[in-house]
Amino acid sequence: MNKLVPALLMLSSALLLAACGTPPATSGAEDPYAVQVGTAGTATCPTTTAQENSVGAAATNQARRQAGLPPVQPSPRLALVAARHACDMAQRGRMTHIGSTTTGPAARVRAAGYQPRITAENIAAGPFSQTRVLGEWTGSQGHLKNILLPQVSEFGIGQAIAEDGRTRYWTAIYAAPK
Repeated sequence: MNKLVPALLMLSSALLLAACGTPPATSGAEDPYAVQVGTAGTATCPTTTAQENSVGAAATNQARRQAGLPPVQPSPRLALVAARHACDMAQRGRMTHIGSTTTGPAARVRAAGYQPRITAENIAAGPFSQTRVLGEWTGSQGHLKNILLPQVSEFGIGQAIAEDGRTRYWTAIYAAPK
């Protein structure tokens, strides 16, 4: 147990959060913001429930309301895309905006049949509940920029649990259709 506490404190202090409005140009290059969180392995990849997506949208809307912005609507399609990316990260043990087969959030939402006018993505990894992750994102300047993009009108969130059973990978997608 004593060995676990420093590791969890290190994870918590690093908080392992990343925000992405426009993914870095990759042309085969690696995501410069990627963090290897754990080892690759089997992940538990639940489907986002309507309740979880609504809770995420409500937290997003609280921050948007305080900034005088219109609310976002929870999108089941964006939640599915977010959950798939969280699963991909958990399976690789890597927190990154670049997917195994995609270059960033816009490519992922387009592959799901969503025609975006704008996309942004927040990601996180650690032993964090949805409530904690949403609070950390709204408390972080970079993540808050994505939440407060005026053009955004839809939201989706997803999570996956790494093979260790403790580490959760989170993805939130903020978008607006064309």
